[in-house]
Amino acid sequence: MIADRLAEVRGRIAEAARRSGRGASEVTLVAVSKTFGADLVREAWAAGQRDFGENKVQEGLQKIAETTDIPLRWHLIGHLQSNKAKKAAGPFQCIQSVDSLDLLRRLDAAATALPAGSSPLDVFVQVDLAGEETKFGAPPDEAAAIVREAVSAHGVKLQGLMLVPPWNEDPERTRPWFARLREFRDRLLREGIPASALGQLSMGMSHDYEAAIEEGATLVRVGTAIFGTRQVRT
Repeated sequence: MIADRLAEVRGRIAEAARRSGRGASEVTLVAVSKTFGADLVREAWAAGQRDFGENKVQEGLQKIAETTDIPLRWHLIGHLQSNKAKKAAGPFQCIQSVDSLDLLRRLDAAATALPAGSSPLDVFVQVDLAGEETKFGAPPDEAAAIVREAVSAHGVKLQGLMLVPPWNEDPERTRPWFARLREFRDRLLREGIPASALGQLSMGMSHDYEAAIEEGATLVRVGTAIFGTRQVRT
């Protein structure tokens, strides 16, 4: 079942990439496994999936511990409290939700302290374009400041920007937010931020990832379309 769903999602990614003048290999699929057990992560891995996303540190750490025998790349895509930066750096290969200078600095310090030979910790700056009180992310001016400092960090490696836009069932209503993140990225490039630090745009989920790809997404975070309806934990 998961293999079939993955195949469908990958096919739709390829078509959306083609419409945007890119190849399917230019878009990374992050399978969001939050609330689903390690057994389903293994099933997705067996179907060729390698990148997985978790919203909560503790849940992610448990699944990472249960899947150490298979090569996976783990992304933390949910809000990360600064006091948990040290716990997240290392087990997760990528933190997509950096939304403050304090968090960036703590992650940089934690990553710098990792054993010699460790790979740099990849990070994305989460941008809040809509000013929603219920969402995390840094407003554009703050996000720009985080980007500028991240470029010169030692333990973390800035990969790009991440967005969680206002919810709308109609992907065409969400599309303008994706375009705005791309335009914000382009503005930072014009201001002198190296292209190598902003090569990635993480945006788009199960209901709107095709529109996100058409607007420039290089990573999409897909859960329901792969694993089914999310399990509610009590």
